Amino acid sequence: MAAASLDVLCREAWGAQPPGDGLVEHVIRQLTVHHSAVVLGDNRHTPARLRQHQQHHQSQGWPDIAYHLGVDRRGHVYDLRPAGFRGDTFTSYDPTGHFLVLAEGNFDSEQPTDAQLEGVARAFAWGVGAFQVAAATLTGHRDHAGTSCPGDALYARIEDLRARVEELATIGVERADRCGPEAAAQVTAIEAGTA
Repeated sequence: MAAASLDVLCREAWGAQPPGDGLVEHVIRQLTVHHSAVVLGDNRHTPARLRQHQQHHQSQGWPDIAYHLGVDRRGHVYDLRPAGFRGDTFTSYDPTGHFLVLAEGNFDSEQPTDAQLEGVARAFAWGVGAFQVAAATLTGHRDHAGTSCPGDALYARIEDLRARVEELATIGVERADRCGPEAAAQVTAIEAGTA
């Protein structure tokens, strides 16, 4: 059976600023899903929302956007912070060793889409292979800190996600970073609502 694919839009494609100083190297030991806790509305807003997240996080003194990969409601995956560097959090847990995937939206008040869940699963399944981490380590942010993140609706799907991650990891997931004009055109299409 052929490996599954994970197409990842490069940072430059969604308009990321360069990271600041202070990135801390770490070794991935587990998988953790987050949500942005803000209703996305139209999926066209995702690239702008990611730029807002990065600006806000850097304004807090963090070197970059807090998460490693992001997934929108149509399942598009975005490269955020390089996975070799520890993420950041507004809560009390230490994200050292966590591979952080952000599902864009507020899943205390809306449902994740099937495409988004599949994108999240593929992101984590790629992480299983890339970092030699078990799918069973997949948890929600709330398992580590006093927060509702990743929202009730997404947290209720954790067992389903683990099962899908395990299934995908068994066949393998090949990551393809999409950069340059092709990726810029895809982001333009996302912002236009045609992708």
